[in-house]
Amino acid sequence: MGIGLAALATGCRPDQVSHYRVPKEAVASHPDHPGHAEEGMGSQAMPPSANADPGMPPPPTPKGAIKWSLPKGWSEAAGGGTMRFATFKAPYAGKLEATVVVLPGPAGGELANVNRWRGQIGLPAMDEASLAKSRAVLKTKAGALNVYDFTSEGQAKSRLVAGYISTPDGNTWFLKMTGDADPVGKAKPDFMTILGSVRLD
Repeated sequence: MGIGLAALATGCRPDQVSHYRVPKEAVASHPDHPGHAEEGMGSQAMPPSANADPGMPPPPTPKGAIKWSLPKGWSEAAGGGTMRFATFKAPYAGKLEATVVVLPGPAGGELANVNRWRGQIGLPAMDEASLAKSRAVLKTKAGALNVYDFTSEGQAKSRLVAGYISTPDGNTWFLKMTGDADPVGKAKPDFMTILGSVRLD
């Protein structure tokens, strides 16, 4: 009987199971440009709410962040992503998206970024000489801000207006408005006011 009880005790002993928690791997950035997805056209880019985890805090404010002032009727929301710093809501009907993206360092260089923007609205790439001719320089309290304005060809025209500025901490900021040519054209005076109001935090 003693042997039977010993066998019974051994058989009832619970298995020893160890539990481990494995962290999910971070989603890798786009290999050729970390802010690629964040800067797409409104119909192509995922909305901030779809990418953001509601339980996670907003991305930290980079050192040397810029500030701006919004015209009457405009509103602002947090970007909701690691690259998108803010999203603007313009008081104009139609397809229109305005965003602020901040990237570390030169972010691939100005020519590469401008050509990527042009590609987003179906325009061919340009060289350094053409880039210089297309550039308008706006003096702001944060320094020189380069402005580009491109409109696609064809019957259904898209338009892009973007400001490009590097801050003393080495970050690069993009304030960009894209959408159908008509609403972008109506919103451009206000957007230029935003660009002109840029200042260091």
